[in-house]
Amino acid sequence: VQLVESGGGLVQAGGSLRLSCTASGSIISSSNVMGWYRQAPGKQRELVASISSGGSTTYADSVKGRFTISRDNAKNMVSLLMNSLKAEDTAVYYCNTKRTSWPRYDSWGQGTQVTVSS
Repeated sequence: VQLVESGGGLVQAGGSLRLSCTASGSIISSSNVMGWYRQAPGKQRELVASISSGGSTTYADSVKGRFTISRDNAKNMVSLLMNSLKAEDTAVYYCNTKRTSWPRYDSWGQGTQVTVSS
């Protein structure tokens, strides 16, 4: 499974960005989870948001009300709309998809930089 991200960049505080990630390869979109993680310099990678194949979502407390995750199962795509961005949102954002039942997979994208200037 390969993941390709797009949409990162530099934005001023209060602005918006949309990240997109497309999966290819041996994807079975049923019973999988797609999500976004981020890693800031000197910090551990953390979950930002995830969405199941059925549409159930999870958000980090720090982004609730500001970020929205969505997916298109037909296109094997997941997106993250980020509004009201803050300087502390600056990080490398990684797309992830995992499936815990057979055929199992846990794949990561290469990461995309998001920089929020204050």
